[in-house]
Amino acid sequence: MTGEPLTPLVRSPTAVQLFAFSAVTWNSHRIHYDADYARNEEGYPDVLVQSHLHACFLGQAALEPWGPGARLAQLGWQNRGIAVPGDTLTITGTVVSTTAEPGGDTRLELTLEERNQRDELCVQGWATVLLPAGEERG
Repeated sequence: MTGEPLTPLVRSPTAVQLFAFSAVTWNSHRIHYDADYARNEEGYPDVLVQSHLHACFLGQAALEPWGPGARLAQLGWQNRGIAVPGDTLTITGTVVSTTAEPGGDTRLELTLEERNQRDELCVQGWATVLLPAGEERG
């Protein structure tokens, strides 16, 4: 498993998704739902994908290959660029280490990154995933 690439995960956020995500996370910053404000007051090309929505995409990419028993033990990320509705975001990753845990679980350390359709880095991240004993793939 060490050195193994994760299956790429592709997400295309929409303005409605950003509005809904802001609502459920109580994020009232207008750059995430008011395009005129984002453009005219902040100088962005459109509303922006929220930092925590990027993290949700990374978490999905970290867990998806391993099946329903996998648990996300840690997730960290740094935003490096912006993303806007209509962007195609591809999250990739690599297993950088595999450790047998006491009790038989397997600990995976992953590196992750999210790039847009122009191959610009939006987010880099890292995750720790725990696989229950006897499960290596979902």
